[in-house]
Amino acid sequence: MKKRKFLLFTALMLVLSMVLAACGGGDSKEEGGGEGKSEEKPKYMSILTGGTGGTYFPLGGSFAKIVSDATGVSTNAETTGASAENMQSIKDNKGEIAFTQTDIASYATEGKLMFDGNKIENIKAIGTLYPETIQIVTTEKSGIKSVEDLKGKKVSIGAPGSGTAANAEQILEVYGLSLDDIEKQDLSFDESVNGIKDGNIDAAFVTAGTPTAAVEELSATEKVVIVPVEADKAEELIEKYPYYAKEVVPSGTYKLGSEVPTVAVLAMLVVKADLSEDLVYDITKSIFENLDQVTHAKAKQIKPENALNGVGIEVHAGAQKYYDEKGIKAAE
Repeated sequence: MKKRKFLLFTALMLVLSMVLAACGGGDSKEEGGGEGKSEEKPKYMSILTGGTGGTYFPLGGSFAKIVSDATGVSTNAETTGASAENMQSIKDNKGEIAFTQTDIASYATEGKLMFDGNKIENIKAIGTLYPETIQIVTTEKSGIKSVEDLKGKKVSIGAPGSGTAANAEQILEVYGLSLDDIEKQDLSFDESVNGIKDGNIDAAFVTAGTPTAAVEELSATEKVVIVPVEADKAEELIEKYPYYAKEVVPSGTYKLGSEVPTVAVLAMLVVKADLSEDLVYDITKSIFENLDQVTHAKAKQIKPENALNGVGIEVHAGAQKYYDEKGIKAAE
């Protein structure tokens, strides 16, 4: 009898422990794209940016300080190969916040192009920031004046893992060219500029906010030429790839005598989906309400009221909470 009571008591305790374990499981992080599952703040966060010659890195440095001060979480900006690499790094848990292009974020979440068979499901948007201008950079002495002139030339299309390569391929496409028509080089912005300076390459695609540090550096010693993307070709590109928009490189930028027509995508910030709603709210609020602390010229184009325009992927609940409080909605 005593043995039977003991066995019954043991069985009840086992059932109770299983129930408690199941109830407690909701606080653990989920695999994949579960949002806001971790209520604990991480001790450290990385903002994945791009190369030192682009716009992401200096902005990321300013954002890291702002976020650290606001959240108490030690946050650092890291140099990377930019957009596509950053998406993969988020998937691989190598960073918590990342800069990317809107088109690349869409490819990642849909498993298209460079993410074919490698869908990224654990990213959510904080919001868009500013136009990422596609600049086809060369010098006057190269003799290159049009996209057609790139045929047969040594042309950098950006670092491996960057979003610039997709932009280059799509722009060449609307001009009836392909990557096979150029001597393709896979170089970072800094490497591209040095290659142009040294005469090792003829031109480079640079997708970044203007002015771009690496191109400004080039303009100090060379007469920079930005190859135009004419209006009819821009319209053809936008019709096929709607995430593009018409843009210009303003007169005076890189000592240009007149503005140059081109196209742009948007820069955006994304986060790991499982960061808590409260933390992402604090990150979003701190960045958009402390832009006066950002010295880079691009900060003037970053406005919270535009942050939901062109996002293209799901917005994190913490960021959405901030926009809802401010009455911010995506443009119709």
